Amino acid sequence: MPPRILMPKTINADAVRQLARLLEETGLTEIEYATGAFRVRVSRQQTVVNEVAAPAAGSAMALPAIAPVAVPALAEKAYDATHPGAVKSPMVGTAYLAPEPGAPGFVSVGDRVKEGQTLMLVEAMKTFNEIKSPRAGVVRKIMIENQQPVEYGDILMIIE
Repeated sequence: MPPRILMPKTINADAVRQLARLLEETGLTEIEYATGAFRVRVSRQQTVVNEVAAPAAGSAMALPAIAPVAVPALAEKAYDATHPGAVKSPMVGTAYLAPEPGAPGFVSVGDRVKEGQTLMLVEAMKTFNEIKSPRAGVVRKIMIENQQPVEYGDILMIIE
């Protein structure tokens, strides 16, 4: 039996829309938010498009037209995942580019970094984990924004 979700008398539609936008922006498939006795989970399913052969002449069944959808963000992400300087997230959490709010970031695009230098923090289960540079080089691209949720294996930045 699935867990029982307590629903308030009114649902904050704006909060649900914000969670849905966060799913879209981050590429996550599910997000859950809880405060007090209120919990809401928003999820989406990946749509798989299969090609279907046209029905035989005289068939009574008509099939809807299916158009392929271009996903340029995924193509760019796949390219960067193969880059030898890709720094990947070792865990699921929230990425922070600075040590505290209002402080300058650990690194910026164009900065020269040393192996073992702290690049950012990933907070998981209320623990801040330092993400260190696996190699010396120059930060070419930062793939995430401050306070962005990340998943295991997500590309955080590119160091060349």
